Amino acid sequence: MITFGTGGWRAIIGEDFTKANLQRVAYAIARRMIREKVDKEGFVIGYDRRFLSRESAIWFSEVMAGEGIPLYFVNLSAPTPQIMFTVKNMHLPYGAAITASHNPAIYNGVKLFTRGGRDAVQEITDEITREANAAAESDIHTVSFDAALQAQLIHLIDPRDAYLDSIMERIDIAAIRRRRPRIVLDPMFGVSLTGLMTIFYTARCDIDVINDRHDAFFGRHLPAPNPETLVDLQHAVAEHNADIGIATDGDADRLGIIDETGTYIPANEVLVLLYYYLLRYKGWKGDAVRNIATTHLLDRVAEAFGQNCWEVPVGFKHISSGMDEHNALIGGESSGGLTVRGHISGKDGLYAASLLVEMVSVTEKPLSVLVSEIYETFGEMHMAEYDWGLTETIRNNLHNRLFLQQLLPDFGKAVDHISYLDGCKIYFADGSWIIARFSGTEPRIRCFAEDVTLAKAKELVRTMASFMELPFTD
Repeated sequence: MITFGTGGWRAIIGEDFTKANLQRVAYAIARRMIREKVDKEGFVIGYDRRFLSRESAIWFSEVMAGEGIPLYFVNLSAPTPQIMFTVKNMHLPYGAAITASHNPAIYNGVKLFTRGGRDAVQEITDEITREANAAAESDIHTVSFDAALQAQLIHLIDPRDAYLDSIMERIDIAAIRRRRPRIVLDPMFGVSLTGLMTIFYTARCDIDVINDRHDAFFGRHLPAPNPETLVDLQHAVAEHNADIGIATDGDADRLGIIDETGTYIPANEVLVLLYYYLLRYKGWKGDAVRNIATTHLLDRVAEAFGQNCWEVPVGFKHISSGMDEHNALIGGESSGGLTVRGHISGKDGLYAASLLVEMVSVTEKPLSVLVSEIYETFGEMHMAEYDWGLTETIRNNLHNRLFLQQLLPDFGKAVDHISYLDGCKIYFADGSWIIARFSGTEPRIRCFAEDVTLAKAKELVRTMASFMELPFTD
C-alpha cells in the first residue's frame, strides 16, 4: 500500500517500499504530468545515502523514460533542499528526492516537489496515491537506464555549484571571515558534508568533522538531530573548543545545534534565534509562520517588532503556503526545519546552518549569550515532546475519544480555547499549551507541550498520557 503523508511517501524497505511500488509512484506522477501537458518540460530526481536510494532513483527514471518524459538525474547523492532548488532554478514543473529523511534506516521513500521548488500539496499527493495504488503491472512501461541515456531521455547533471552559490550570495561571508569561527560538523552519515565544508571553507572557518563516512545504517542511530543522537557532537565541541556544533539529518533539510558550552539548543530556540537575528541585527522585516506544534515564543518576538506570527498545520507545505500568503520572513517547525524568504520554499539545513554561523560572527556573541538575550527580553518557554507507537486498535480508540467524542482530561488550569485544526490543541489562559496529534509519516501519536519551565511542560504531557492510557516516563 502506498500512502503519502506530511513528508512524502515513506515505507519500510522490502515491505511497502519495493521496486514495484516505486514504479507505480513514478507512473502516477508521469501520467499527471502528461494530463497537465507539462511532460516535455522535464523532471529532476536526486537521492540520499540510504540503502537502495541510487538504485531506486534509477528505477524511477526508467519509468519516466518509458513515458517519454525528459529526466534530469542528479548523479551524486545530494541534500533534499538542493533538489528543491534545482526544480526552482531549472523552472521545472516537478521533481523528487529518494529519501526517508530522518526515519530509521529500514525506511526509504519519495519526497515530491512542484513548480518553484516546493513540497507537493495534499491534493496532488492524494491523486498520485490513488493512481499509484490502482496501477497494474501491465500499465507500466520502462526504458533501461543505459538505453535512456543513449537516447538522451535521461541527462546526468550536477547542480551543486548553483545551489551552494545561491546560499553564499545570501550570507555575510566577509563577517564570517573576520570572525573565523571554529565549527564541528556532524552530517550524521548523510549528505550535507560536501556542501557545508564548501561554504565554511570559503568563509575561512576552522572545521572538524565527525560521522562523515557513508553508512546506510547511520551508525545504528536514528538520523535525526536531537539530544539523544548528538552526544558525540557535544563531546566534539568541548574537545575542539568550538564556537558551534552543527548536525543535519539524513537528507539535510533539518539541523541540530550545539552551543560553545556543549549544550544542545532545541530547534524551537534555533528558530527564534534566527528570527530575532534577522529582525534586530540585520534590520529585515516580515512575519513568521510556524506549525501548530512549534514554540509560541516566536509570536512574542514577532509582536515586539510589530510583526505577526501565523499558525498552520504540521507539514512544511503549509508553512510554505503561509509564507507566500503573508510574504513572511521566516517559517519553521519544532523538528528542526526552517526556511527564510528569498531562498527556496522548503526547509534547508545548509542555509539555516550558514545563517547561524553568520549570526555568531556578526553579533560577536556566543550562542549561549544570544539564547540568554532572548529569554531576558521575551521570557522563557520550554517544550516537552513525547511520542508513542500505536496498534490500529489503540489508534482507533484514541481517535474516537479525542476527535469524535472530544473528551479531555482536567489539567488543573483555565482553558482559553481548543483547536482541532491538526490534532487536538489546548490553549491555556496563562499562555501555555498542549497538543496531541497522529503522525503523518508513522503509526504513532505525538504530544507536545510548552510552559514556562520544562517541569511544567512535562506535567501537562503526563496528564494527557494518563488520559490516553499510554505509559509516561520522565
